[in-house]
Amino acid sequence: MKIKFESTLDYQQDAISAITDIFKGQEVCESNFTVFSPEYIAKQKTLDFKALGYGNLLTLNEGKIAENMQAIQFANGLKPTDRKEIDKNNLDFTVEMETGTGKTYVYLRTIMELYRKYGFSKHIIVVPSIPIKEGVYKSLQITQEHLKQLYANVNYNFFIYDSNKLNQVRDFATSDGLDIMVINIQAFSKSFKDASDTKNKANIIHRYNDKLGYKPLDLIRNTNPVVFIDEPQKAMNTALSKKAVNNLNPIAKIRFSATHIDKINVMYKLDAVDAYNKKLVKQIEVASVQTEGANNMAYIRFVSVKVGKGKPTARLELDVFSKGKISRKTVTVKHNDDLEEITGREEYAGYIINDIYAQEGNEYIDFTSRDEIIRKGETIGNVDDLQIKRAMIQKTIEEHLNKELILNPQGIKVLSLFFIDSVAKYRLYDEEGKDSNGIYGQIFEEEYLKLIQKPKYQSLFNEITDNEQDASKVHNGYFSIDKKSKKSNKKEKYECYKDTTGSTNADEDTYNLIMRDKEKLLGFSSKLRFIFSHSALKEGWDNPNVFQVCTLKDGGKSTITKRQEIGRGLRLCVNQKGERIYGHEVNTLTVMASESYKDFVDGLQKEIESETGLKFGIIEEHSFGKIVINIDGDTVSHLGEQKSKDLHDFLQEKGYIDKRGKVQDLLRIDLKADKVDLPEEITDNPNVKKQVISYLKEVSGKLDIKNSDDKKKVTVNRAVLDSEEFRALWDKVKFKTTFSVDFDEDSLIQACITGLDEYLKVSRGKLHYSKASVDITEGGLIETETEKTTANLENGVEVLPDIVSYLQNETQLTRKAIVQILTGTRKLTLFKINPQKFIESCIDIINEQMKMHIIDGIQYKKIDDTEYYSQELFDNEELFGYLNSNLKESEKSPYEYVVYDSKTESILAEEFEKNSNISVYAKLPDWFKIDTPLGTYNPDWAILWKDDSEEKLFFVVESKGSTGLFDLRPKEQAKIACGKKHFAAIGSEMIVAANINDVEDFALSS
Repeated sequence: MKIKFESTLDYQQDAISAITDIFKGQEVCESNFTVFSPEYIAKQKTLDFKALGYGNLLTLNEGKIAENMQAIQFANGLKPTDRKEIDKNNLDFTVEMETGTGKTYVYLRTIMELYRKYGFSKHIIVVPSIPIKEGVYKSLQITQEHLKQLYANVNYNFFIYDSNKLNQVRDFATSDGLDIMVINIQAFSKSFKDASDTKNKANIIHRYNDKLGYKPLDLIRNTNPVVFIDEPQKAMNTALSKKAVNNLNPIAKIRFSATHIDKINVMYKLDAVDAYNKKLVKQIEVASVQTEGANNMAYIRFVSVKVGKGKPTARLELDVFSKGKISRKTVTVKHNDDLEEITGREEYAGYIINDIYAQEGNEYIDFTSRDEIIRKGETIGNVDDLQIKRAMIQKTIEEHLNKELILNPQGIKVLSLFFIDSVAKYRLYDEEGKDSNGIYGQIFEEEYLKLIQKPKYQSLFNEITDNEQDASKVHNGYFSIDKKSKKSNKKEKYECYKDTTGSTNADEDTYNLIMRDKEKLLGFSSKLRFIFSHSALKEGWDNPNVFQVCTLKDGGKSTITKRQEIGRGLRLCVNQKGERIYGHEVNTLTVMASESYKDFVDGLQKEIESETGLKFGIIEEHSFGKIVINIDGDTVSHLGEQKSKDLHDFLQEKGYIDKRGKVQDLLRIDLKADKVDLPEEITDNPNVKKQVISYLKEVSGKLDIKNSDDKKKVTVNRAVLDSEEFRALWDKVKFKTTFSVDFDEDSLIQACITGLDEYLKVSRGKLHYSKASVDITEGGLIETETEKTTANLENGVEVLPDIVSYLQNETQLTRKAIVQILTGTRKLTLFKINPQKFIESCIDIINEQMKMHIIDGIQYKKIDDTEYYSQELFDNEELFGYLNSNLKESEKSPYEYVVYDSKTESILAEEFEKNSNISVYAKLPDWFKIDTPLGTYNPDWAILWKDDSEEKLFFVVESKGSTGLFDLRPKEQAKIACGKKHFAAIGSEMIVAANINDVEDFALSS
């Protein structure tokens, strides 16, 4: 099956034209040169001096080039290049294209167009690495037939530079046709002139060659090639590599990447947002696998090491027990630190830091009483790690099979890709060199065989006679071969696979294998559907029908980024005819993550911003330049640079954006209300206004907003605060108290037993699977959860912790009392299921019962008349609120507005204002607190009620949605009970009210 290429895609045509139109007005011509150097001629007695080389010749002047460039940039909505910066002798252009949109195809077409239109016949593609080199060469091979059909069967030659085949360089220089050389930067970046070249280590390309009669590089330089740099942020990331590219003597350098660092003369931009909106890449969804309640073993992850003046220190991620709960924290440790003391958990017994070894690349920690060591990036004691891997593999297979049900009938083969960090995890070898499944291979086959037995998947298999054999045939790995021979007992030699870096010669074989099978994998005749690859091989290849990507990180060591991860499967899929299929309803890439989907999406957005320079939620001066004003036949008029800048300035003056161009809430509010203020020039043209509004909505994102204009600082209502009535009210509620308790231990023990029996619930550790779709907008990445399921972890426990000591430390009860509680509850059998969860739940329930139990015996006492909350504190309070959210105007409270916290409070405040019996009231500030055994308590309202006889009643109100005792949580009940006893001790009274009727009933009955 051959992939078919489309030649009429608008965005690709635009990208090609963005480069070719730079040279509008250029004549079709070439330059000639002798292919023999003066040194070579001097050595020869007879020589045919007619042998010529052919090169590119640029006749266009700088003014015309500048004019062409700016016209292209205006049309593409890009910042135009200043004419003063354009140097004909150093032409350098940038094309930004998102991964998966066909940038290699675009620059190959650009080469063909430059040859057809202007006769530029010599082209060099510079790549940063072996993977990309092999990927480019594969693209040249599979597009050859397509390009020849497209360009009148034009003859052209292409080759990968090889220092052992220098005759190809001569052919490149002497051919009068179209020639394309692919070369990796390492092959020509080191010359004799380099200061570091003390041992004549210059690349062969810089050395004089007798057969050529030239240095190979000099032959290349004489052709004045057009140089295309693939991934320039990697190929030209040093001063040496930049100098090497310039040393090729190009008539122009053209940079292609999705992640440019240096954006020089940007001519075309198709970023992640553009590609997503145009549906040129797959929709992304993130599936997340996480665990909860599985902390029954010592967990240690070695995060980092720091070398200072003394001994090295390290950062470890540990499960720390604090305040009755386990939480995963990163802490700094040093020599002799005891992890049992740091974590407060006996599971860490023996983990005392003996040595922190800090040699770069070989960092590790060993322990005084443990035989194991931990290396940087590794994890030990993670009881659920392998279960997470199993879940990730299982869910990847399940997602794969679900897509097959939909896509197989459409002639679309589904592929899944697993990235691993260690080949041994997937494939093992015995002493005789016989291979077998590693742990990942075993898990894959086990889970695959389970899933295909489900009736829903039976339609995918016509005839399954040997499931085990089928399972082994549907997955395979692509790894580098270890060329070092291994010897068995039979003295036989064999080869095995090894971990890889992605940049060695051995990796070239791996990429050849992947590329050779690229099209084969797309056909149903190949049973292979699940691909395992080393995570270092993260670029330079992909397959359009990869629909699932799962990275099985080994102890956090993987260096693959999220963009590289998704990049292997972003291309739109093809069917059995090799035809590209469009639409997100078909093209959805599922990324399996071991972190929450929100963390993954947040990280992905940061990577996009960091690697591409894309600024989410930012409007730039040139952002409106490409907006179409008018179309007259083939002539298209755009808003252009100056008018775009004028509109940008207008938006800034209106407060819609700040000086950096960042969108402000005011713009979001006006967009939502459909009342955005724009210049008359824009509003007078409905089509232009529509385009502007559409862009503003896109860049503003879908964020929840509060109108900053509605934000108010709440000021003191002096007339109320200084009034005699408010002073009288405050004198009734302002005093502080202290409390004492008296309780019976036996009844407490029984209450704890009852509490455990009624409320204690302990389950096994849980594994949560969730999935979210991701929208990529100008305002940022937005995730929307689409699925969530939960399952139990099989977390067996070898050693049970000392539960009595744990509970004694956290509750301060005696060991005797703890033992009585544990032996008295019928829930003790749950301890073995999940010990740590059982302990945490016991602590919560016992502490809660203790607090609740002592409420019955609590007594409050007024301290004295000197301990109180001063009325002047109202003057020191800084309150803010939003008019449409949580503020009510007030004429009876000590502030001009009441800041309310709930709908019930909002309604009560309104009723207090209307009720003529209430002369003054106060929403009690946060600093008004009552001490209780369950923590501090802040009641809601203080009220002064006057009846017809002018008799005054002072009381405090706690507002609740319901006044029913059983409708309130036990902790709420207890705090309210404490509040009532506090106010009784200072000669006041407190009630619970759901509405104004409850307040009136109390006042009228008192």
